[in-house]
Order: sequence, then C-alpha cells, then structure tokens
Amino acid sequence: MNLDIKDIHFTLRDDGRQYIEKKLGRLHNADANIIDLLITITKDAKEFIAEATINFRWGVSSHVKEHEPELNPAIDKLFDALAVKVNKEKEKAQEKR
Repeated sequence: MNLDIKDIHFTLRDDGRQYIEKKLGRLHNADANIIDLLITITKDAKEFIAEATINFRWGVSSHVKEHEPELNPAIDKLFDALAVKVNKEKEKAQEKR
C-alpha cells in the first residue's frame, strides 16, 4: 500500500505523522486490497479537516472527509470512517466473486 500524507495551512509534526501511522494498524486486514491511501489534513480557521482517498485493487476509489476542532480527534474520526468504508468495499468485492 502506498501512503501519502499532505498537510495544508499548517505543518504536521512528526508526532502527528506517527499518530496516523499508528492508526493505519486498523486497516491491516485490508492491506492486500488497497493500492493507495492519500491522506490530507487541512487546518481551517476553526477546525481541522481530515480527508482520505482510498484506491482499491479492483478499481474502486472512495473518499472520506471528517471535521473536528482538534487534530487527533479528526484523525480518529477519519480512521473510524475509513474502517467502515474498507469493510463495505471488501464485502462488495467478495460478493461479486
């Protein structure tokens, strides 16, 4: 899986990147099914916007977006949504087989 992390309007420190990499463990069961995971964290005037685009091996692409006033809760919500999205896509792909 290729991982790309972007930060917009602020600098994501090493501890923030490590926190994201730690959260990747939640997707370990789908590593073989994911080609790319593109994460963008944007700092707005009042909140952090955490977005992810995930590209699956079977050609499907999904986008998830979460808003929170603090960085770590935004990342937590993003990975909660990603886990649900990955499981749904994985189930759809298995049903088509």
